Parts: sequence; structure tokens; C-alpha cells
Amino acid sequence: MTKRHVEVPPAVQATIDETVEYVDRRLSAGDTAAAVGEILADLYDDTETYERYLSGESLPPMTRMRVESYNPEHALIETERWAEQELSALQEAKCLRYLWNGFDQSPLANNLAFALPFRQVLADHLFAEAGDGLRLFGGIKIQCGHNIEMGDNAVVHNNVLLDDRGKLTIGDRVSVADEAHIHTHNHDTVDQTDVTNYETILADDVRLGYGAMITAGCRIGENAMVGSGSTTLGDVPAHHIATGTPAKSVKVKPGWEPVAEEIGPLTDNREQRALPSEYPDSLEEFDEFGRTLSPPGES
Repeated sequence: MTKRHVEVPPAVQATIDETVEYVDRRLSAGDTAAAVGEILADLYDDTETYERYLSGESLPPMTRMRVESYNPEHALIETERWAEQELSALQEAKCLRYLWNGFDQSPLANNLAFALPFRQVLADHLFAEAGDGLRLFGGIKIQCGHNIEMGDNAVVHNNVLLDDRGKLTIGDRVSVADEAHIHTHNHDTVDQTDVTNYETILADDVRLGYGAMITAGCRIGENAMVGSGSTTLGDVPAHHIATGTPAKSVKVKPGWEPVAEEIGPLTDNREQRALPSEYPDSLEEFDEFGRTLSPPGES
């Protein structure tokens, strides 16, 4: 279906351009945490109180808690506990993800004319590689951010999970429908604390249907499609349409039969994309579950 091209009034577009350029400059100037704090305070019309806080003025406890939280260095998020991630890169990415999430909860996130270029700028600063012409919609959950490579003209719709605890590679012109989940890490079925990270790949021109789930380490080939509500446990070859749970190829896209591979069940190549994990020598581990389960016959 052809879409209609719609523009906001020129004066509004000029304000959008000015604001996006300001955010880009501010995030490029160093001290990302301070920049994010200032931008969030402005976004929520709280700059005056935030400046009072920065100047050391005494504030009521809840007010102080609110404005302190604009600075991501004063907040704790789950990914900071993932010891295999390089800490300085993770902390820088945390600041940008904090701004991304804070923006998504603001009224401005409802204005696509501003929201799409704003998220493009955040992706430029956050992702390992961000292509041009990205269309990143609301409610996207990003686990780390700095482990994502995304090509040109990719579209990620609402409430999608982009798990990049491992490495997530998304090609050009990929379309990811609402509620899809793309994973790059797995927990062992017996020892839940044992995590393996993988590279997960969506090649050029891939389409994921509503609620599709891509298991860690899978590769979805060029121009392939994963149907709505389907779960992949193996690689989808180029030009194939895979559906079901676990997903299997049900047909080749019409017109692509001469160049498409003929297959049976999807091939599981995930172990080839397992990523090594390195931990700091000074790491102090803890078991968040405290389980003592063991198979019968083992102490």
C-alpha cells in the first residue's frame, strides 16, 4: 500500500531541525551523563529546579530525588550487572539508553515528525553502527545499545525487543513489526546463571511479522520473512518464508524460486555464532537465585 507523504508546517519543521541539531551537538560535546541530565530536565520542563539542584540549593526529598534522577549516573539499571560487558562502554551506552527511554515516556514521543529524527540521532551516538534513514518507533527496548549494527532504511516498529547482550546485526531495509523479540543471549536450561552470548543476524531486506521471536544465534537470510507469532530455532535461508513454532520454511517468496535454496527443517548453526565472554579478574560474583538444585544421583 502506497503511503502519503505528509509534512508539518515549515515553522514547526524549522524548530524540529534546530532541536535535533542541538541534541546532536550536546551529545557530541563530551560528558554524556551531564548532557542527558540537562536534556531530560528540559524535556520535562524542569530546568529551573534542576539548575537549583546543581547549584547546591536545598530541596524537598522527593523533589531532589526527581531531579537527581535526570542524571543517568544516579540511576541503576539491570545491564550494569552483566559482568561480561566492558564497563566503560556499557556506562556510556547506559546514558544514551536512559535518554531514549525517558524520551519515549514524554508527550513529544507521540509526534513522529520529531520522534523519528530524534531517535535517529540517539542511534547515531548509541549503536556501534547506525545507517541513514532509520525509522525507529516507540517502546523499543534496547538491552545495551553499543552492540547493535543497523543498516540504512531499517524500520523497527512499536514495542520491539532488541536484545544486544551479544551482538545484533541488522541489514539494510529490514522491517521489524510490532512486538517482535530479537535475542542474542541464552540461559542454560539447568543453570540459569550460565549465559551464552551469540551474534544474531537479520540480513538485508528481511521482514519479521508481528510478535515474531528470533532465538539467539539465528541468521535470517536476505529477503527472507518470519511470520507473525513464529519462533526460529535455526537459520532461515534467503528468500524463504518461515512460520510456526518452531518455525519451518513453508514456501519461497514468489519469483525467487530459481535462486532459493531447497531445504527441510531449519538448520541450527547457532553454536557457530557463540561469542566468548571475558570477565574482570577482580569480579565479585553473586548468585541472584541461590538455588541448590541438582539432578538425581548428584550431590
